[in-house]
Amino acid sequence: MTNDFTQAMDFRHACKAFDTTKKITDEEMHYILEAGRKSPSSFGMEAWKFLVITNEALKAKLRPACWDQEQITSSSHLVVVLAGIENVKVDSGIPKKRFSRRDMPQENLDFYLGLYAGHLQATLSSDESIYAWTAKQTYIAAGNMMTAAAFIGIDSCPIEGFEKEKVEEILDLDTSKYQVAMVLPFGYRLNEQPEQLRLSFDEVIEFIK
Repeated sequence: MTNDFTQAMDFRHACKAFDTTKKITDEEMHYILEAGRKSPSSFGMEAWKFLVITNEALKAKLRPACWDQEQITSSSHLVVVLAGIENVKVDSGIPKKRFSRRDMPQENLDFYLGLYAGHLQATLSSDESIYAWTAKQTYIAAGNMMTAAAFIGIDSCPIEGFEKEKVEEILDLDTSKYQVAMVLPFGYRLNEQPEQLRLSFDEVIEFIK
């Protein structure tokens, strides 16, 4: 069964060179970012933030810290995906605010806060452990943004090849609040792309009955 979604999945690839003469419109970028904003997250904490960079000088400054990859500067929009650190800590008050968005009795709110704190006791014990947890979730949002972009004919390339501390320094991030999880450029492909190569369905899927 083929539909628009599967066609978008076939279109998407890790674009290595973007056409610098073509720019994504504000409306298109909003559509892509909304796919990230509406993505699911553990306990509904939404422990992420998306920095959208169009400033060419800043992109040029970031490029050496991103293994000098061309996509950083040739992209129309460079999205730096941040993993939340402070806002998942119980004492920040944010988890309580997140749970409170659902209208519920105080006893239910207390129950969920207790469940959250208890279940994540080890995870919340250090910023390093928190980053491992929240950075993993940002990939859900990034995947949705890349598919949304492909759906409207826009290319992307997920990049983990960067010097984290240098990128955070360049962006002047308070790393007690947010840390860089991924660099995600968007734009229009400069060249025709090779055939998409994937393992067969039977090699990666196993049904257990």
